Amino acid sequence: MRADGDTIPLVPVLDTLETDRLFLRHRRVDEAAIYRQLWAERDPRVPPHRQIDPEGRPTVEDIAAQIRAEREEAGPGILAVERKGTADVIGYCGLVFHGNGSPDEPELVYELLRAAHGCGYATESGRAVVTWVGEAGYGRLWATVRDWNVASRRVLEKLGFRETGRVEQDGVYGDSLLAVREF
Repeated sequence: MRADGDTIPLVPVLDTLETDRLFLRHRRVDEAAIYRQLWAERDPRVPPHRQIDPEGRPTVEDIAAQIRAEREEAGPGILAVERKGTADVIGYCGLVFHGNGSPDEPELVYELLRAAHGCGYATESGRAVVTWVGEAGYGRLWATVRDWNVASRRVLEKLGFRETGRVEQDGVYGDSLLAVREF
């Protein structure tokens, strides 16, 4: 119960999902180098706070610490995307909670290694998470995407998102578009 007397809503746990080709599961500390590789591969148009800085941060250890901290948090989170058969982690897909909507409206996030682009893995993993969100009883799911990121915009469209017309303008790194999926 909160200090104001209202009950705190229970947040469902997003643990493990399976698709035809993928397992989605909690990220592990020993995979931090893979997630740092994602940072290294990012498009140069991505804003600096999402790029490796001149001091080489985030380091593998920085990312490992972030994964450890995620384990302490309750509720849905970010999952590793692992290919069946090869058991190689190719990125992440999951949910974060922050300012786009109310606290009970998560944001879908995903990112895959460049070698995994163009194979339908983002759509497949995203569909698994979107299905889980609907089954968990959430009414709405958000996503943000840069206007120049046509591939991610197409993935969101395939997942049933619609662009809201809400735009955070950025003349340097490209406008950030807000998309929503209702259940």
